[in-house]
Amino acid sequence: MRVALFTAALLLTGCATVAPLPEPVQAVLAQQGLPADSLGFVLQPLDGSRAALTRRADDPMAPASTMKLVTATVALDRLGTNHRGRTELLAAASPVDGVITGPLILRGGADPDLDWPALWWLLRQLRDSGVRDIRGGLVVDRTLFNPTRFDVGLPPFDDAPEFPYNVIPDALHLNGSLLDYELQATATGVTARSVPALAGLTLDAGAMTPSTTRACKDWSNDWKTAVPQPRAGGLTLQFNGAFPADCRQRATLQLVDRQWLTAQAVRQFWAELGGTMAAGDTEAAAPAGAVVLAMHRGRPLAEVLRGVMKSSDNALTRLIYLQLGAQAAQPGEPTRAAAERVVRDWFKAQRIDDRGLVLDNGSGLSRSERISPAQLAGLLRVSQRGAQAPELLAALPVAGLDGTMTRRLKDSPAAGQARLKTGTLRDAVGLAGLVPDANGKPWVFVALLNDPQASAKGRPVLDALVDWVARQR
Repeated sequence: MRVALFTAALLLTGCATVAPLPEPVQAVLAQQGLPADSLGFVLQPLDGSRAALTRRADDPMAPASTMKLVTATVALDRLGTNHRGRTELLAAASPVDGVITGPLILRGGADPDLDWPALWWLLRQLRDSGVRDIRGGLVVDRTLFNPTRFDVGLPPFDDAPEFPYNVIPDALHLNGSLLDYELQATATGVTARSVPALAGLTLDAGAMTPSTTRACKDWSNDWKTAVPQPRAGGLTLQFNGAFPADCRQRATLQLVDRQWLTAQAVRQFWAELGGTMAAGDTEAAAPAGAVVLAMHRGRPLAEVLRGVMKSSDNALTRLIYLQLGAQAAQPGEPTRAAAERVVRDWFKAQRIDDRGLVLDNGSGLSRSERISPAQLAGLLRVSQRGAQAPELLAALPVAGLDGTMTRRLKDSPAAGQARLKTGTLRDAVGLAGLVPDANGKPWVFVALLNDPQASAKGRPVLDALVDWVARQR
């Protein structure tokens, strides 16, 4: 018989208390005008020395980015702390006299660190090996994931698909599919340039108007998405909207198709290194028996997770989630379906009931993902029994000090002590992690608040609950 989720989470105590809201938390809820039933939580010392305090413990709720705890915990266990993505340059046959007769193949292996310098170094290795002429163009192999391009045809999550948090990764994920754009208002208008500058990409900011009513830091409020227009030999990006006067900003954006961006960067870097490459590029799988000519390896998973969790990086979390699927996928199985299977199998192996759990992309940037406070609490308890506990703790933001918790709880006894993953969507906020009490005893802490006003009013409620736990003796 399957052990019920809540029972499994409380094996040490055998009981739980459906808690009245602590008075300070109730006061903040009332002040914010939020209903008491918008809040669900599980609070309990990690050692089980006190009964868990709970509200809506078994209700599936929108977790926002606290869902990243699921992806991180399962990935550390199933992929391992030293798991590393990699990128390879290949050819169908070994070069002869500095010539690759067929195409150069750039194969993505979910490398989280494949930025512009890493791509340049890959090509530099190839050039230093004596290769100078590539006669078959470029092939980009993204086939580690199925489908290879999850982004194609998918409706945008919100009205800002060009910003980094909305990037949907693929197996190559070159520079996060992003390019830097520098906008500057001058006496004669607004200018734009890309960094790095790419041949074939023309930027036109002539339609933008300088604004005297907007502060420089709020430049994106009057931004209108630039749509690339094909032209002979490349693309033109026309920027529109208004831009603050006497302002200069660099924005990292997803404005051009990643295949075009990849091909353009490879060709430009290769030419700058003194190589030649024939025309033509495509997306396809490397042929069987292809020869690896150069390789770049990303950092170990435990190191990558520290940045991912502290900054709440959606794209890299999704990349890790898809790696879970790629490692376990059966022939022809969609990668995301395989990833969900891995997560659910992990829950069952840990005797955590997965009923009510809804998985989408593993990052929490989803309107459909659901998890209960008790399921998250069970996951945290299990994670702290495992060999990977130090890595997960090191990855979590520290209250009042770093990451997404830098400005929160600075005046609380939790500051510098509590390690918590944040979550924010329009109608959902959350905090989950470990909070030491006044005696230094760590508590499992999970609090989710779902309400149409959650993003505007919910954070003070969660902070009040953290502060209350930190003062318990």
